[in-house]
Amino acid sequence: MDALALVDAYHEIGSGTPLVLLHGFGVDHRILLPLEATLEHAGGWRRIYIDLPGATGSPDDLVSSAQEIATATMAEVQSRVGAEPFAILGNSFGAMIARYIAHERRSQILGLATLAGVFVPEHGDRTVPARAVLHQDPGVVPILRDALDDYREMVVVESPASAHAFLEYVLPGVRGAHQSALERVATNYTLTQHPEDAHPAPFLQPSLHVTGRQDHIVGYRDAWNRIEHYPRATFVTLDGAGHNAHLEQPEICAVLVKDWLARIRRSIEGTLYGL
Repeated sequence: MDALALVDAYHEIGSGTPLVLLHGFGVDHRILLPLEATLEHAGGWRRIYIDLPGATGSPDDLVSSAQEIATATMAEVQSRVGAEPFAILGNSFGAMIARYIAHERRSQILGLATLAGVFVPEHGDRTVPARAVLHQDPGVVPILRDALDDYREMVVVESPASAHAFLEYVLPGVRGAHQSALERVATNYTLTQHPEDAHPAPFLQPSLHVTGRQDHIVGYRDAWNRIEHYPRATFVTLDGAGHNAHLEQPEICAVLVKDWLARIRRSIEGTLYGL
């Protein structure tokens, strides 16, 4: 099977050092577009958004496992960046794929970030908090209309801002996803091996791992269990945030991503904290 055939939808914005962005399961690249203002302001980054197999615009008749997606996505990234060093950011399922690529191509990686990342693939093995809604806002009802139930599956703190973000960045990917592909992958959702176990040496590149304190999908504890593997990482668990942490806490996430990119840039320039 040609790995490249599994991935043929991508979107590039800007120029400079490559930054690959991978979305989560059952959505598409648009869920990460709220980060664009921060990425553009940072300057010097060529943003490569890849739609994973099963997402809107990607083929759905070949992929059948998370490992196939990881292998195909790594091949696609290589076709886009060649031998050039790059950074990578992944959200949810995309974070698991990003960790795989970052470890398999460690010598080429400038930095790794995960947002509400999957660290334990099997749902039954995850440590997650009980479902919690900290604030309901009746003002979101006329905004969302028939999308209200979809929105409320994940949200922890309701607000008109996050409702509008959901409609623009999340819902189109949810409704455009290829359900047949998602169902196949869901039955084989694990990688051959956890990236940190396959490559146990500490990951020394600047990293960022953001989790939501009320994330009932992947939780936060499983990410923190890997903290010693990432000695150059910022680990943050945000209160008032669920699985779409960067939509519910956009200002804080923007600051964290900005700091991560700055740490990478200083590392590239050899000026990191005067070392």
